[in-house]
Amino acid sequence: MDFGWTREQDAFRQEVRKFIADNVTDAVIEEMDEGYVPSSGGQKRGARGPFATALRNKIDAKGWLGISWPKEYGGAGKDRLTQYIVEEEFSRVGMNVGGGGGAAPAIMAAGTEEQKSSYIPKLIKGEITFASGFTEPSGGADLASLQCRAVEDGDFFVVNGQKIFTSAAHNATHIYLLCRTDPDAPKHRGISILLFPMDTPGITVRPLWTIQNDPPAPPGTTYGTRRTNETFFEDVRVPKSALLGEKNMGWYVNAMRLNLDRVGAGRYLISVRRDEDIVNYSKGHTFNGYSIKEDEAMRDRIADLWTDAQVCRLMTMRSMSIVEHGGDFTYEGSAEKVWAPEHGVKSTEAIVQMLGPYAQLLNGSPNAVERGLYAHNLMGAFQSGINHGSTQIMRDQVARRGLGMPRG
Repeated sequence: MDFGWTREQDAFRQEVRKFIADNVTDAVIEEMDEGYVPSSGGQKRGARGPFATALRNKIDAKGWLGISWPKEYGGAGKDRLTQYIVEEEFSRVGMNVGGGGGAAPAIMAAGTEEQKSSYIPKLIKGEITFASGFTEPSGGADLASLQCRAVEDGDFFVVNGQKIFTSAAHNATHIYLLCRTDPDAPKHRGISILLFPMDTPGITVRPLWTIQNDPPAPPGTTYGTRRTNETFFEDVRVPKSALLGEKNMGWYVNAMRLNLDRVGAGRYLISVRRDEDIVNYSKGHTFNGYSIKEDEAMRDRIADLWTDAQVCRLMTMRSMSIVEHGGDFTYEGSAEKVWAPEHGVKSTEAIVQMLGPYAQLLNGSPNAVERGLYAHNLMGAFQSGINHGSTQIMRDQVARRGLGMPRG
């Protein structure tokens, strides 16, 4: 089997890289990292700054948004591997281009025609964004235990409850909310998904500042988000047209969404960018005359990490091939969610050990390596084993769905 790229694909990748080199400036990266706040005060939900807006328009003019999405929903109707190349290169500079965001696959699979026509084109363009209303304070990793309620009232659902770690809730335009619509059903049933604007009356968003906030993590930090949120819903009236899929079947729609969302360039690069960082850093830096690239033990360690990173890449390519050819995609996303985050933790720890004490200094310290990038990566690395489903739960899914083993 040939795991390489065609000449046409390699040429296209070089075109994308040149575009990024010419157009993604430090000003753009800083603006995206800091978050855009208009000078008039009060950020408009979903708003991008002037640099990011101009860049997004240029990307759109190239036809690189929504490459693999159907033309009738604003995409280009091309193959998924071409979109992957665009996503991979832009993910390296912290931009999500072309994928439509995590909610898009679920809407495409389970949404009404009205929902698909309304949401998908705007998600591709980045005109709207969804926060994910999943975790609750009492539930932890057990998402099926959620208690946020949605009670029918005529043509509406009335939502009451709380979510936590809704990281984009302070600037997203909409929310993808998992809520309980049948409290008497078994916990994996009786759950529904509602899609509605974040400016709907009755929603309160409060900040939860992370360990990466003070000092602020430098751009490029994995899991360097400075703010997440707790979100409260008090008698929030949502029209029944906001229901995604069948009532009480939201668990199964969301399981499909999460499995697909664990696959792709952005998710893969979260776990392997650290390997790319240390390779690039070792090529051009020395410590008091000491060179990592000339140390045989260090070279061997970096090669070992790089080999593991290529396993991450091959798992991603396999999953994409299954989706591209309409295969049965069941446990593969869960398998990636085990291997890649655990590799990311291992590589992050190894890199800090290789670089020594100065690599443990945070952003703002005079002697910090790369503005504290590696130290902040170390603080955020363990989050990867919990976000988007813990690795323990993913192992259970691989065992049951992939290996056909009985529930323990």
